[in-house]
Amino acid sequence: MTENEKLLEVGDLTVNYHRRGKGAPALRAVSLDIRPGETVALVGESGSGKSTLGRAVLGLTPASGGTITFAGEDITRAPVRRRIELSRSIQAVFQDPNGSLNPARTVGQTLAEPLLVHERPSRAAAAARIEEVLDQVGLPAEAARKYPRQFSGGQRQRIAIARALVMRPRLIVCDEPVSALDLSVQAQILNLFLRLQRETGVSYLFISHDLAVVRHLADRLVVLFRGDVVERGDTAHLYSQPSHDYTRRLLSAVHLADT
Repeated sequence: MTENEKLLEVGDLTVNYHRRGKGAPALRAVSLDIRPGETVALVGESGSGKSTLGRAVLGLTPASGGTITFAGEDITRAPVRRRIELSRSIQAVFQDPNGSLNPARTVGQTLAEPLLVHERPSRAAAAARIEEVLDQVGLPAEAARKYPRQFSGGQRQRIAIARALVMRPRLIVCDEPVSALDLSVQAQILNLFLRLQRETGVSYLFISHDLAVVRHLADRLVVLFRGDVVERGDTAHLYSQPSHDYTRRLLSAVHLADT
């Protein structure tokens, strides 16, 4: 696959949530694509449908219409067994790292789980890979012997990123991965995402309500408003010349925060 080919293609994706017997559209014919080694940020306020799209890509929310294609394969309605296989290539990092970290298991046990599902490596090989990914996210090897409660919030998010990395995925869906962190820790984690992309070539679908967070991370932006794409484009261009009132409103919040 070349850089110009598309790793992920979402075409006219529609998702309806049923409430009180009626279908309420969360996404209406949303399209986007991501190339190898690229970061596309999906931005919008709470309720815009950002997380719904991420969950649909991960197979956690069913699509009502449209298609999701990964590396040329239509995975819109992939069965459970195929979804498990796809988790080698498509991983996620969520807002709350505790959702992917079992408090009763050591960090090493948590990181080993995907390896045991997909590869069944020897104990030595698993330990070596765990040490490698911990080093990638800036944690010492002895972290593998500790429990999540023994780490700070920022460190737990690094562990969640390590868990996503352990199978060497091609795409990571990042759903508000820094919004629960202090500003200084946010910057550290964002720099970590950038470094990991340079080192591994991984692609990101980066979901955020905060345009300031994605400004130096994303190659392209897709702006969602109440389930519809209202604007898209290169990050630098969209920041300097937004064309939609909603995008300008999101940017004004960034400028206010900077003053």
